[in-house]
Amino acid sequence: MGRVMEAINRAPNREAIAALAIAPADVVVELGFGPGRAIEALAECAPLGRIYGVDPSTEMFAVASRRNHHSIDSGRVTLMRGHIQDLRLKAESVDKILGVNVVYFLDEGGGELREARRLLKPGGKLALYATDKSTMRRWKFAGAETHRLYGAQDLRLLLVRAGFRPEEIAIQEVAIAFGVAGLVAAATRGAQ
Repeated sequence: MGRVMEAINRAPNREAIAALAIAPADVVVELGFGPGRAIEALAECAPLGRIYGVDPSTEMFAVASRRNHHSIDSGRVTLMRGHIQDLRLKAESVDKILGVNVVYFLDEGGGELREARRLLKPGGKLALYATDKSTMRRWKFAGAETHRLYGAQDLRLLLVRAGFRPEEIAIQEVAIAFGVAGLVAAATRGAQ
């Protein structure tokens, strides 16, 4: 399953990571790191920074840990099983947060994303990739019993519920292979 996720998420990872504009010394968190390919890319983008990843899956934790063992051993990457609240990082301690194909499983009230916003430094950015609900409705495995489906307005509302102001949110439509319509939602924490 990890290999399938890796192939499916290649283009979405690339699009969402590009939206973050990661600097070499950034502190970055990935929500739902799966097989760890984006963790690897984030560590390359921020060679002087720190990368944290959190995923509830024991299997994905094992796969991602093997893939990123050099960066973990050097202390640059920290992976853990669980959810964003389990990271216990200080408020305003993170520059960038990435979440690719995880929004479907997050609290629709914005709870995890409120925690993500709390962690972001003023000027810090969150990037979420989601396959648009117009595409996901065609997939038998992505029904209402397993996934919350999102369009651009739904993502915007979720981010507002998490505490981002509407003017801090930008949503870009992206075309992924095989006619898949994707969305990259980027939210920048204001100085409030």
